[in-house]
Amino acid sequence: MQENENLETENDDLYEHYRFTASVGQVPLRVDKFLMNFIENATRNKVQQAAKAGNILVNDVAVKQNYKVKPNDVVRVVLAHPPHENLLVAEDILLDIVYEDDTVIVVNKPAGMVVHPGHGNYSGTLVNGLIHHIENLPTNSNERPGLVHRIDKDTSGLLVVAKTEFAMANLSRQFFDRTTERLYYALVWGNIEDDEGRIEGNIGRSLKNRLQMAVFPDGEFGKHAVTHFKVLERLTYVTLVQCKLETGRTHQIRAHFKHIGHTLFNDERYGGNDILKGTTFTKYKQFVQNCFKVLPRQALHAKTLGFTHPKTGEFLQFDSEVPEDMKVCLEKWRTYSENSKEDF
Repeated sequence: MQENENLETENDDLYEHYRFTASVGQVPLRVDKFLMNFIENATRNKVQQAAKAGNILVNDVAVKQNYKVKPNDVVRVVLAHPPHENLLVAEDILLDIVYEDDTVIVVNKPAGMVVHPGHGNYSGTLVNGLIHHIENLPTNSNERPGLVHRIDKDTSGLLVVAKTEFAMANLSRQFFDRTTERLYYALVWGNIEDDEGRIEGNIGRSLKNRLQMAVFPDGEFGKHAVTHFKVLERLTYVTLVQCKLETGRTHQIRAHFKHIGHTLFNDERYGGNDILKGTTFTKYKQFVQNCFKVLPRQALHAKTLGFTHPKTGEFLQFDSEVPEDMKVCLEKWRTYSENSKEDF
């Protein structure tokens, strides 16, 4: 972080960890509450301690925890040490490598593994394992080695990683130009009426819950996003769908399906860990809770990945097995559906 001569506190040599700009519609809100809405796993006590230490700046001026954030305020958290995600440590982590050559590597990421270090997850990530497996990976614009795309912590499936600067630029362009192919399997709540369809709506950070992404169909906020889907299996109160991404926004499938009333099964962040469809019978509730136990995450798997090889020009396509936790959950729903005499 560059030194700012306008700071009214002795914060030389402090490192910026977070920066947020309040929206034009921001209502006056205490800065500690404001930051808790933005920073995952933050506690009010930690935020208040940071304020007391002069580590919370608004428009480059240190503020107390009761400062009221206003529209367009720039809120920053600065600390004496660099962000942990910048202190990458190679770790000997077993990686499920689907394909590798001197240019690219394709990895099947298990659910529960974070792709890159970030707040609260500074070790055990895919990047920690990659830099142990491969030396001198190129970095992207966010200084993250090898990454040209990512998937959420609790989403399983395929990722391609660049091993050279040329591959990084080439693959990044393919994702930007939407010439890659990505198919996901998702189990969602409810019976989707159409056998196939298209979900379109800008995706941006929710104005109500900053840890969620929301859909803005009128396009007033967010970025353009399109998801195509096809129903694979109807299982009474849930539906297995195949999703093809036309764009690649954060939480795109999760936000789009919640928007159309079919939240992903057991997606805690978006409310899918509640029983959203079904009966009021105790046995049914127990059945769903058992499904949640065998699949303790959102039911989403990045199954297929296709891209043009940066060096050879050959189009490569990779497919992965549905992971065991999702398989077991699906089998439970199949059994339930076969034995159920209830109508939709």
